Amino acid sequence: MTKIGMAMSPHAEECLIQFHKENKKVFAWNMTDLHGNSLDINTHRLNVNTDAKLVKQKKKIFGAKRSQTIKEEVEKLLKAKYIRPVQYLEWLANVVLVSKPNGK
Repeated sequence: MTKIGMAMSPHAEECLIQFHKENKKVFAWNMTDLHGNSLDINTHRLNVNTDAKLVKQKKKIFGAKRSQTIKEEVEKLLKAKYIRPVQYLEWLANVVLVSKPNGK
């Protein structure tokens, strides 16, 4: 994410805006633009310890408002084909909700 703020000089701000305008096809402007751009583990070297013990966290129960927020975000990611359903019987990590700067 790129932020243009008060601390940026007017020249730097103009250069950044111009750069984004000239290269607008390169950037993802919403989640649907990200489809197909996920990390291909076959082409990147990953440092993964295959001997590590799998950890299953205790399932966390969320309130109605948070559960609805989680459901909406997951549906957006599924629709954009950024994530897909999987079934892991030995591994589970709970959702972590983080507030946006605007309070959402």
